[in-house]
Amino acid sequence: MSLIVLLLLCLLAYLARRKRPRLARTLGVIALLLVFAVGCGPVPDWLMRGLQGDYASAPSFPWGARNAIVLLGAGTFKDPAHGTLEPSFFADGRILAAVAQYQSCHAAGGDCKVLASGGDAQGNGAPEAAVYRDALVHAGVPAADVLVEDRSLSTWHNAQYSKPLLAAYAPQRTVLVTSGLHMRRSLLYFAHFGIEPVPVRGDLLEPLWSIYPLSWNFTVADAALHEYVGIARYHVYNALGMNAPKVK
Repeated sequence: MSLIVLLLLCLLAYLARRKRPRLARTLGVIALLLVFAVGCGPVPDWLMRGLQGDYASAPSFPWGARNAIVLLGAGTFKDPAHGTLEPSFFADGRILAAVAQYQSCHAAGGDCKVLASGGDAQGNGAPEAAVYRDALVHAGVPAADVLVEDRSLSTWHNAQYSKPLLAAYAPQRTVLVTSGLHMRRSLLYFAHFGIEPVPVRGDLLEPLWSIYPLSWNFTVADAALHEYVGIARYHVYNALGMNAPKVK
């Protein structure tokens, strides 16, 4: 997304070069400044602090008698050697965090369930939740303590379709595990459906500060812009009455 903006600025500068050379120079300078502001780290760092800064530290909270740990999906990939599906690289931190939360909950003596939420958004042949369930069980979480929500194809669906499963289990404490940059939007969507979980991030996405532009920083900026667009879209849809009714 950030590269598209830069390319558009360059295109406008090119088109304005003959008729409006001053405008062309201005747009060219803006494009160059954006390349360095994004590529060297300042812009993605600022964007990320607004998304994940509040969730960098692990929260401290008491477990209840009944507890649900909601694990949001982050994709799968097919192992070419065996033809099996595995959690994506971006899911590993989330799964490890969910396992750690389960172990903490179990040690506190409460009843603990992990709700893996995610359908087959990529069309790989199996829902994310089923693949993550196997990973959770392999990591030591009893199969009986893993709940599966396998219909969701988006973060909005994660919240919407997790709601009835959580209502049926009726936990006293709900924990939401996802990536740091994804947490703010996820909490917004879950709150819409009347779910107020404790946020636990599985990972943090950080830019790399550099004296010259790095492609990694454009990737980080694009990931952040995707989240901000999702947050803005939620509020626009609410204003237009296009979202499902809020659950209290």
